[in-house]
Amino acid sequence: MVADEQHYAPGTYPSLPPPMRTTGPIGWVRQNLLSSPSNVLLTLLSVAVLVYILPSFLNWAIFDATWHGVTRAPCNTPEGVDKPGACWTMVNARFGQFMYGRYPADQVWRVNLSFILLFASFFALLIDRVPGKKWFAIFLFLIYPVIGFALFYGGIFGLPVVETAKWGGLMLTLIIATVSILASVPLGIFLALGRRSNLPVIRVLSITFIEFVRAVPLITVLFMSSVMLPLFLPVGVNFDKLLRALVGFSLFYAAYMAEVVRGGLQAMPRGQYEGAMALGLGYWKMMGLVILPQALRIVIPGMVNNFISAFKDTSLVLVIGLFDLLNIVTQATRDAQWRGLSKEGYLFAAVVYFIFCFAMSRYSIYLERKLHTGYRR
Repeated sequence: MVADEQHYAPGTYPSLPPPMRTTGPIGWVRQNLLSSPSNVLLTLLSVAVLVYILPSFLNWAIFDATWHGVTRAPCNTPEGVDKPGACWTMVNARFGQFMYGRYPADQVWRVNLSFILLFASFFALLIDRVPGKKWFAIFLFLIYPVIGFALFYGGIFGLPVVETAKWGGLMLTLIIATVSILASVPLGIFLALGRRSNLPVIRVLSITFIEFVRAVPLITVLFMSSVMLPLFLPVGVNFDKLLRALVGFSLFYAAYMAEVVRGGLQAMPRGQYEGAMALGLGYWKMMGLVILPQALRIVIPGMVNNFISAFKDTSLVLVIGLFDLLNIVTQATRDAQWRGLSKEGYLFAAVVYFIFCFAMSRYSIYLERKLHTGYRR
């Protein structure tokens, strides 16, 4: 060691790596699980609960479960008694219904193709290394809605028409959630700007709409869009039930999105507004180039929270006669053949909801870390 040290001049020794106990898995455990006596106690209690619950759950859900078959027979013993494990044959038998509702089986390729285009465009916009994001954005927001509707509904290019009453399952959940999310963001931004407007009429209208929508539950909005809206339309004019649900969801979450965006606008320092006005920027340029990019960056967690709520609240469309994933699963568990297997159906639905919600949550965390400029604490 003395011979090596002689190669360095005084004050030029290389930096040593941090101690092993402060980095890596060991450092993470010490910092997050064993950082204080209370954390140690909670960690031990959590481990004890997992040791008590997890083995029996894994035995029921995986090791002793019945995975193959499309009837209930494989889940029973020769004496006709239910086996101790989970009976996943219900999910096998009803998987197509869980995914597509009553959409014709020979036309399911249209749904698959439409969602492949949707997710490919989304991922191209979200992944940094993909070039040409402007063209993907144009395709996603201007061209894809036309292609998606043509594939889902049909009626052109020789595609048979599939009425929206036959749409259901995860397909319907994704359609309602995607449309309401994409529509609520711009509507919420305009409502937030309207609420802070200096024009009394615009401000009063925006405040009235936001406060009225936030004062009633979503199920009431869906009832109004389904029952009350036709009463105000001319005789013979009617809207599809799915379209009414999309309008109700979009307006409802636009009001909540407006409050999230307004919080970001109020968090902006006054100097940002004054600096933009000093540069001679008009109102819309100031908002579009200076204020909104910073405000939206601050409120990413609140926006994603609304997205997750919109995705989960799609189950409320049952009140207007539509059957999303959760409601299709509920209908399946009421079938006489699958009576008593509600745990398997609801666990399957929970896993699907968790995958999508967790993905949105993790991407929002990544986006926060990527875009934060000193606001994060």
